[in-house]
Amino acid sequence: MIEGENEKIDPVEFPIDGTLDLHTFNPKDVKELLPHYLEACRGKGIREVRVIHGKGTGMLRETVHAILKKIPAVVSFQLGGEDAGGWGATLVILKPMPQDEKS
Repeated sequence: MIEGENEKIDPVEFPIDGTLDLHTFNPKDVKELLPHYLEACRGKGIREVRVIHGKGTGMLRETVHAILKKIPAVVSFQLGGEDAGGWGATLVILKPMPQDEKS
């Protein structure tokens, strides 16, 4: 038996503050992570989110943009300006949660 084989891995908690740096995650996890993070932001009333995907080859950016196109809560998205990461980050605008629309 390999040491640690049956050990349970606890989920890692990270702050829901409107900035998601994907450098700390495995690229294969982005498809599940990004929608959950955006929904958590909406739940906290955060409607402007910066997703940092890096410049690299552009593959992760393309993946992020493809995912964003499929999320109904996304109003719009665009690459960050010079002060927001340039083409290494995407700025996302989210719809408010239904209870937030009334106030």
